[in-house]
Amino acid sequence: MANTQMMANAIRALAMDAVQQANSGHPGAPMGMADMAVALWGQHLKHNPQNPHWFDRDRFVLSNGHGSMLIYSVLHLTGYKLPVSELKNFRQLGSKTPGHPEVDVTPGVETTTGPLGQGLTNAVGMALAEKLLAKEFNRKDGEVSHSIVDHHTYVFLGDGCMMEGISHEAAALAGAWKLNKLIALYDDNGISIDGQVAPWFIDNTPLRFAAYGWNVIGPIDGHDTALVSSAIADAKKSADKPTLIVCKTHIGQGSPNRANTAKAHGEPLGAEEIQLTREALNWSHTPFKFPQEVYDAWDAKAKGLAAEAAWDEKFAAYQAAHPELAAEFVRRMKGDLPKSFAQHAVDCVIGAHTKAETVASRKASQLALVAFTAGLPEMLGGSADLTGSNLTNTPSTPSLRFDLAGDVVQTEAADGSLIGGRHINYGVREFGMAAIMNGVALHGGFIPYGGTFLTFSDYSRNAIRMAALMKLRVVHVFTHDSIGLGEDGPTHQSIEHAASLRLIPNLDVWRPGDTAETAVAWAVALQNKHKPTALLLSRQNLPYAPKNDLGEISKGAYVLSEPADVGLKKKAQAVIIATGSEVQLALKAQELLASQYKIAVRVVSMPSTTTFDKQKTAYKSEVLPAGLPRIAVEMGATDSWWKYGCAAVVGIDTYGESAPAAVLFKHFGFTPENVADTVRKVLMK
Repeated sequence: MANTQMMANAIRALAMDAVQQANSGHPGAPMGMADMAVALWGQHLKHNPQNPHWFDRDRFVLSNGHGSMLIYSVLHLTGYKLPVSELKNFRQLGSKTPGHPEVDVTPGVETTTGPLGQGLTNAVGMALAEKLLAKEFNRKDGEVSHSIVDHHTYVFLGDGCMMEGISHEAAALAGAWKLNKLIALYDDNGISIDGQVAPWFIDNTPLRFAAYGWNVIGPIDGHDTALVSSAIADAKKSADKPTLIVCKTHIGQGSPNRANTAKAHGEPLGAEEIQLTREALNWSHTPFKFPQEVYDAWDAKAKGLAAEAAWDEKFAAYQAAHPELAAEFVRRMKGDLPKSFAQHAVDCVIGAHTKAETVASRKASQLALVAFTAGLPEMLGGSADLTGSNLTNTPSTPSLRFDLAGDVVQTEAADGSLIGGRHINYGVREFGMAAIMNGVALHGGFIPYGGTFLTFSDYSRNAIRMAALMKLRVVHVFTHDSIGLGEDGPTHQSIEHAASLRLIPNLDVWRPGDTAETAVAWAVALQNKHKPTALLLSRQNLPYAPKNDLGEISKGAYVLSEPADVGLKKKAQAVIIATGSEVQLALKAQELLASQYKIAVRVVSMPSTTTFDKQKTAYKSEVLPAGLPRIAVEMGATDSWWKYGCAAVVGIDTYGESAPAAVLFKHFGFTPENVADTVRKVLMK
């Protein structure tokens, strides 16, 4: 048996045996892509199984993540810490081989894939990060080239990824950005769960990608290892275009009766068919057992150590020539903030408090960004064609541009230095933006943030969820957060979105009410190394709310205003909880209740329910004392507020209307008078 054939059949055997043992999974894709994997992993991929996090490794993404046994097989065979016992426990509780690949669960897995199309999009983000870091850190001193950032991003993807709309968004941007170190291998087998895809998927994929500005190779025989390897070699020569290699394959390759059928896609082959497949492949080994020659053929440990050692030498020379740059590079790749950040954040919050400006919280966000982007070169911003509305750009973040050769265009900074673009015009591609940001964060070296309207978070939803699942530091700037945007009407007015985002585990959601709360929200988001953040920001101006203790804002909720002396009753009789723009409404209702009805209420600002919920019980009881009726006020769905034991909620559980904001506030009851009346009714019960 030829060496490459033996290597490919090892993947096929592991795939069919692991899926059979689990009685669950997708054997067909890994069996069909096995030869592609041999070509890439055996002859091109730069990686070190003994250090999966070595920085200058090539990135590999299995976008069609249902074929997870492909990546588990090659990780095991090449020498990663993934013993055969884990393959035997495929899809079992607590194993390192879950149903779809998960980053930080399986050593060597770069991103969590399964929702189709997002892996490809993550790969675009990784390739973008590589290109920008190379421009920023690589140096040439005379004849000496210090190329410490120099690696490729490879992605395997299938028909499902191609059908998902996000693939169009991502591929178009990859072409526009001229990501020549991005190489995608398309497993073109023509089969999905419902059978032959031809009746419903008739795209001319090569022409489609050529139109995006990609270099396209093929179609080629995806089972010809030498041909695939040659195509990869050609792709690596591209100077200004990403490459798509179209590989024609047979799903379930090797199976006499299941190859080229939908049954190979998502069902175990069955004991009888597995035996027939073994015979067809001339594979006499028992399940999960291989002769040493298989491991010897696949073993990448020595080659990986040598590659990393060579890079270490490069970096040592770079460090000697450019010590400050080297230190900055190490800091950023670790994901650490500068030592000065904590004080910088405090100064930013105090500055916002001192100025006490009346601005929309989207503007307050930009004010905070001006301060933070100046001190954090790793912040990489963007907007989905709404920069002037989201206000995500700053003087430190000029627009990212590429010249005809694919190089990053540099802009002259205020101090005369040249800086590369740090604000991305994503175009109207909210989902693509969100998943690309995930890829940038996964690669390392940047803290990505991107903006759109809150109502369009629906487009980004699954990528936001994936960021939370992967524990990525990504910041979503969502402006126009309520009916307060007015005349655009119910299609653009967010109602259920805040409540919906708060349901996502490990996602921090902030809806700040003024400049100080917004600065705190940004500071917390930047320090959240292992979770994404969503900032929900207003279009309309918000007056500054005076505060006694800035330190408690970061706890997600705090006592903003205690009741004034209202005569007979000085102690609070109720608590009004408010977020965002409704904090001012609560403060005015507090004044009204005190002056007209001698009713004393406490106002609690709760900019982040997700943060407050994680505080100690003692603090939560201090802010929301037992025995005091609670009334929540937020221009959004009311359901989530009942968990705080509220006696009433002033909210909105219908869609909005098209009218000026002031008219809408009155129409839906967001007035001081209605809030005050709601409190009175609660106290009269």
